[in-house]
Amino acid sequence: MITAAVAGASGYAGGELLRLLAQHPQLEPGVLAAGGRAGEPVRAVHSNLTEYADLPLVQTSASALASADIVFLALPHGESAAIAAELPDGLPIVDLGADFRLTDAGAWQAYYGGVHAGTWAYGLPELPGARDLIRSSTRIANPGCYPTSVALAFAPVLAAGLAEPDVVVVAASGTSGAGRKPSDALLATQVMGSMGAYKVGGSHQHTPEMEQSLASAAGEPVTLSFTPLLAPMPRGILATVSARALSGVTELAVRRALEEAFADEPFVHVLPEGQWPQTSSVAGSNAVHLQCAVDEHSGRVIVVSAIDNLGKGAAGQALQNANLILGLDETAGLSTNGVAP
Repeated sequence: MITAAVAGASGYAGGELLRLLAQHPQLEPGVLAAGGRAGEPVRAVHSNLTEYADLPLVQTSASALASADIVFLALPHGESAAIAAELPDGLPIVDLGADFRLTDAGAWQAYYGGVHAGTWAYGLPELPGARDLIRSSTRIANPGCYPTSVALAFAPVLAAGLAEPDVVVVAASGTSGAGRKPSDALLATQVMGSMGAYKVGGSHQHTPEMEQSLASAAGEPVTLSFTPLLAPMPRGILATVSARALSGVTELAVRRALEEAFADEPFVHVLPEGQWPQTSSVAGSNAVHLQCAVDEHSGRVIVVSAIDNLGKGAAGQALQNANLILGLDETAGLSTNGVAP
């Protein structure tokens, strides 16, 4: 078996990664590091993981993590770079944080602050050329949850020249997207029965990452207006992505662009006409559900995507990338079937 170390194992993404490792035929947990929860067993933070209930959580250190065959860093943004710098050069690492996603140091400083740590191979296998780059790399920057849902929805549209590179995104996320750190905004009394916007007006840290992926697909700069919403659900993202259609563009052309881009992809599904994505349909899976329309009244192309923010938006995608790095079946340990209702 191949051993996988997880730093940040007490968080939501770390816990989801452990759940997926439990069903992987060739990977098993090695060192599980958890910072403030060090010294406790897995059961203390993830009561659902009975198979790993007695495994200990330890302090995060490069020396402990280096004993594994592959390392997952599920740490808060800005904390991965220091640990990664101390790990052996040839040791495969998948970073679930943002430290190495951006190519523009100025964008990092503007949205995250501090010194830009550099850029690793971007781990969204379904984008053109990405899969081969991931296979040949040992350092992978796992994409953010919102950027995954947006890039897979609209990269094919822009690559096919069907819409202008001025994109509007309105996307709702479950509360687990904010992480496990307690805050008043995430109290059940604040979230239940309510939806609200946050970080409106271009201030969300995922904005430059989304522009980066879409610009690569479009072959020109892309400007993106992003309004994130907090939804009263524990997990899932539903993203509505739109831009002004170029002259003569039809819904059939948009559908064909999506279907051709993802024809051989195991996790991305363009739904039949009339069926729209729902977060409940992808919960617990690594699947992406897409649907499109052309609004003739406003002249806009619209693509709606649904993912599980902890699955394809985090831990599932990290495991998909690990499979590619290690030369394993890309789908090993992952499911396209959601848990519903």
